[in-house]
Amino acid sequence: MKPKKTILCVDDNEQALSIRKIMLETRGYRVIACNSGAMALETFRRGGVDLVLTDLIMPGVDGSRLIEEIKSLSPQTPAVLISARSKIYERETLADVFLCKGMYEPAELLERIRLLLVRKRGPKRQVELRAGAVDVEHATVALQYIETLNH
Repeated sequence: MKPKKTILCVDDNEQALSIRKIMLETRGYRVIACNSGAMALETFRRGGVDLVLTDLIMPGVDGSRLIEEIKSLSPQTPAVLISARSKIYERETLADVFLCKGMYEPAELLERIRLLLVRKRGPKRQVELRAGAVDVEHATVALQYIETLNH
């Protein structure tokens, strides 16, 4: 059995945090939930986090600043930024993926997370999906798609 990937999930809205935590845990991820950017940064510094999923608007350290801090400590750690404000693209962000609240399905979030974790792992072996083996060409196309989303 492969080890569970750990996701640091951050949101000052307890209800949204709880929903995301349950969704991710039912998909086999280990989830560390934090309700502030400062708490999340402290948790991240302890190590063991494979991906960060954070809300943008939070008091104190917001999601964008949290990602900047995390990327300065660990540039290879994937980060997903979620916000109700779609104008974030007008600001510089180091997030690997940006999702606008209400504009994506939970399945899309789960797929983006899965692909970011595959990319982080690197091309150590052939990628396998639940439907069966996928050749390297298809895996490469999927990773290139993620790269286009980041730019």
